Amino acid sequence: MSELDRKRIQVPDMERPHVVILGAGASLAAFPPGNKYGLKLPLMWNIVDVVGLGEMLDEAGITEHRDDFETLYSNLVIAGEHPELVRKIDSAVFDYFASLELPDEPTLYDHLVRSLRKKDVIATFNWDPFLVQAIARSQDPDLCPVTLFLHGNTAIGHCMDHKPIAVGARGNNCHRCNKPLQDSRLLYPVGQKNYASDPYIAKSWELLQRFLQDAFVVTVFGYSAPVTDVEAVDLLKAGWENAETRNLEEIEILDIREEEELYNTWEPFIHSHHCRFPTSFYNSIIGLSPRRSCEAMWATLMDVVFIEPNPIPQDAGWDELDDYFNILHEDEQNFNTQTENDF
Repeated sequence: MSELDRKRIQVPDMERPHVVILGAGASLAAFPPGNKYGLKLPLMWNIVDVVGLGEMLDEAGITEHRDDFETLYSNLVIAGEHPELVRKIDSAVFDYFASLELPDEPTLYDHLVRSLRKKDVIATFNWDPFLVQAIARSQDPDLCPVTLFLHGNTAIGHCMDHKPIAVGARGNNCHRCNKPLQDSRLLYPVGQKNYASDPYIAKSWELLQRFLQDAFVVTVFGYSAPVTDVEAVDLLKAGWENAETRNLEEIEILDIREEEELYNTWEPFIHSHHCRFPTSFYNSIIGLSPRRSCEAMWATLMDVVFIEPNPIPQDAGWDELDDYFNILHEDEQNFNTQTENDF
């Protein structure tokens, strides 16, 4: 990054968070060919085939809803006729997602976690471990955003014997009592997604709502807000509150679907023209102004100043990527030190 480029970077003085909400479309966009070993990223319409559940369903004589996994699973649980099959499905789905690994080279997930600051938050509906893996191999995990797992995750475990709940990497022991951490539960029947029933997930939603209340920018990346997840959408609305009162904030829907469809889905969250619909992460607010996304939006919306993009070098290797972000980290440290001295 040249000195001229450096002068274009906004001063890191925005304290309000940028909230990013991730859905399955984000992981699919990051890894179209699959993970490090070519394993595909399942979606609800193809999870039976991708994870290999067909044989066990055949043995149980289950033929309906194979292209609608949520309905299939919900019907099995509610009927209560195949408890062993449900257990096998739970195990197979968990094991498949837990086996996924990031490629060795930098990925979209690495760019995402490095492009937000610790004041920001990523809340994910995804079961895959990519977000946790990307943070673990970042330059400094302490510089990365808060992470919240809204549907559980295969990379984390928790111990319910404490308040607040102890959370850590799956397979480790609790840092307080040394008991093995419990795996997350991933699957719930469609009509019984009572997030309050799981203390860890309930706490994650509570924290997300707090962040949403304070957020200056919200990016929804690859989450379709399905009608089957009514409770989740209602909880998001409760955190964002009335869109008419969010006349300064910006919401960004990062998706490849038609803009009109996206607008209709997310209209309750949108105030007037304060929305945008990029189809690529690298054209998003974060991709064009990493670690300064809120500052760039404030300059654009409030100061009416054109901000030159400072885009992520998306094809860079690790060394070049580190050099790029080191300048941003240095400016943040200098700003923080100056601010402390002012007091």
